[in-house]
Amino acid sequence: MKKVLFILSILLINFGCSSNNNSDNNTSEGDSMYFPPSDGSTIWETKSIAALGWNANAVQPLLDYLQLKNSKSFMILVNGRIVMENYFNGHSAITAWYWASAGKTLTATVTGIAEQEGYINTNNKVSDYIGTGWTSAPLAKENLITCKHLLSMSSGLDDSLGDDVSPANLQYVADAGTRWAYHNVYVKLQDVVAQATGQTWNNYFNSKLRDKLGMTGGLWVNGTDGTRTYWSTTRNMARFGLMALNKGKWNGTTVINESYFNLATTTSQTINLSYGYLWWLNGKSSYRLPQSQFQFSGSIIPSAPSDMYAALGKNDQKIYVVPSKKMVVIRMGDAADAVNMALSNFDDVLWQKINALYQ
Repeated sequence: MKKVLFILSILLINFGCSSNNNSDNNTSEGDSMYFPPSDGSTIWETKSIAALGWNANAVQPLLDYLQLKNSKSFMILVNGRIVMENYFNGHSAITAWYWASAGKTLTATVTGIAEQEGYINTNNKVSDYIGTGWTSAPLAKENLITCKHLLSMSSGLDDSLGDDVSPANLQYVADAGTRWAYHNVYVKLQDVVAQATGQTWNNYFNSKLRDKLGMTGGLWVNGTDGTRTYWSTTRNMARFGLMALNKGKWNGTTVINESYFNLATTTSQTINLSYGYLWWLNGKSSYRLPQSQFQFSGSIIPSAPSDMYAALGKNDQKIYVVPSKKMVVIRMGDAADAVNMALSNFDDVLWQKINALYQ
């Protein structure tokens, strides 16, 4: 991993990423939405804790907790402007780190872009695009699986067999749409997009999403089991979060249409109310967790705003998007406590400390 990290960091440096913030914007214009330039520029406006009227005494307890919990980076954007940007444990603004499953939301977004361009229909079965035999399920059962089932984690395939997405490892458990299970099979959507567009996944992703947001230098790393993990700087993760805050728009340009984005951040099926199209949804009455068929009552992160939607990845990679506060929060790092798939007690305690900034 150190070798991969070094190579990615060099690439990101060559693409001109920088840790330098621009001057603080304390005027009334700070209440409007801001977007950093998409041309690789290092400019990014800031907004101070004091200008927001937040509690400066709550900053250090938050930073202490983040460092204690193995964080590498942390950012808060309000109306697109950087309010906090902090790095820990040798990490920096030009260091790449993996998104883990937080990157699922990248796949959901690009799938929606391919649909709005007429290449795919997410109601169609997956085999329409990548052919039959992509699973070990009986053909009749495989043909029940649509792209929307992959987006909503309701493929009906066995989630207990690990991340390998070879046909032998994609086995039938239940009919598509009848069972929610967190499964790496979503990555087949990348193959769907590649086949439908006649482009490589990387090329289509870069031209339709990465480059439009100015996410310079980020790239996909392929695993031996068919997985693909996205690596980027913290600021690039924040750019994607800012696009998500604006429901698919970037500085007046529609990257992904708002109707699809609204579907992506709304309950996608009736089994796990806290899951959209590869986005986690806060404020619902119940939720399910990865590798479990047990239903829990209440919101996934009780201390967080109820309208929040989130990209959550293994070992506590986080993109929290809060429309009611015009806020995006990013956390990258190692697992806060023990290795975990997406959610842990860390989320709730972290939000208690974030809340202390403005309550």
